[in-house]
Amino acid sequence: MRFSFRSLARAALAALSLLSLNARAADAAPDKDRHVILISLDGFPAWIWRDPNLAIPNLRRLAAEGAVADAMTVSNPSVTWINHTTLVTGVNPEKHGVLYNGLLVRQGPTTPPTIMQWADKDKLVHVPTLYDTAFNAGLTTAEVDWVAVKNAPTINWSFAEIPSPEGVIEKELQVAGLLSPDQLANIATPVNITARDMQWTNAAAHILKTHKPNLLMFHLLTTDSVNHTYGPGTLASLTAYANADQMVGQLLRALKESGLEEKTSIVVTTDHGFKKVEKLIYPNVALRKAGFLKALGPKVTSCDGYVFAQGGIAFAFVTDPARKAELLPKLKETLEKVEGIDKVIDGTDGPKLGMPLPENNQGMGDLILYPKPGYAFQSLAAGDDEVVVSTSYLGTHGYPNTDPDLDGIFVAWGKGIKPGMKLDRVANIDVAPTLARLLGIQMPPMDGRVLEEILEPVK
Repeated sequence: MRFSFRSLARAALAALSLLSLNARAADAAPDKDRHVILISLDGFPAWIWRDPNLAIPNLRRLAAEGAVADAMTVSNPSVTWINHTTLVTGVNPEKHGVLYNGLLVRQGPTTPPTIMQWADKDKLVHVPTLYDTAFNAGLTTAEVDWVAVKNAPTINWSFAEIPSPEGVIEKELQVAGLLSPDQLANIATPVNITARDMQWTNAAAHILKTHKPNLLMFHLLTTDSVNHTYGPGTLASLTAYANADQMVGQLLRALKESGLEEKTSIVVTTDHGFKKVEKLIYPNVALRKAGFLKALGPKVTSCDGYVFAQGGIAFAFVTDPARKAELLPKLKETLEKVEGIDKVIDGTDGPKLGMPLPENNQGMGDLILYPKPGYAFQSLAAGDDEVVVSTSYLGTHGYPNTDPDLDGIFVAWGKGIKPGMKLDRVANIDVAPTLARLLGIQMPPMDGRVLEEILEPVK
């Protein structure tokens, strides 16, 4: 059999190309000995972190030994599920699609929209996540009280905000004596919310020691609940942060006991900051008085327009899309006159704030409402008062992410993190790219960047 020089050269080139592809594939394969823990302490503003008297010794140690930012820019809306989704996708809500603590569902031309809180992840999140990519690369993943993850097939071990009696981790915790049947039954609505954080921490520590996931996402919530009720910066607020620090300390001890400490990178961050609230705005009362909405007591019976409130932001909807051109200017005029409303922005301007267009996401408001400082929105439609003094809702979030009170915390520590690094500002869209680098996985293009300046050179 004869071979020409040209054919031999082509064969040699093909063989070299195949070797090169195999080498790149080997380089791209993630190291299964890498571990990352993403901790979110809900509602932890940078301005409270800067208080030197805040009793958070475990977090202070991580910051001193690792990298810390003076502030972290969050996403609009500055609300829990939105920003947790940004943390694990590296893109803003315009792309990932989450705009509420759940899925907004339109119900009809004269009916207000509603929230389906526990919708499946695949209905909420429109882009690949960090845990999807890690799982598909052959790494193991886990979550404790993370959000927008229900029935996600790419999470190996889960202990959800509302856990299941049939769940693997739930059963393991009961066998280990770490969770009683009564605690499991009442964890979603505990009288003592700090007990809920403790149970979530027990679950995270158990998963870490027993299953050793490559990626663990861990979320504590009491800080948010306390800040809403008592206001940020109060004694109750500062005590909640100190308690969260103790939960972080418990997880750090579990990490040491697991034998993974030298192999693990940790990022501690949050979903949003907090502002103090003095007055509540009821925009649906204003719509009712103007004839756009009818209510029987607290129940809205019919409406042409409706405002869905999320504390420091609200979305106004024309409930019948066929009448949008007719009704939207009238709704806007009515709402602009309400005390405490600072801005009424057209929903078509959503992309300027990192949010989608209304035609691309049914949850996006036809109007975006922002309140003045000291005011917050609620959705109540009953009563005569459009604005009342707030007595038991003294802090909230949702305000524009340009407000420094909404800036969050960012701390990175452990394997691959340069010690003693201090940054002025990062963005929450930078978290997923940085964690992907630490895990050795390649995510699709993201809005954020890898925080190269805090990372040790790859050896």
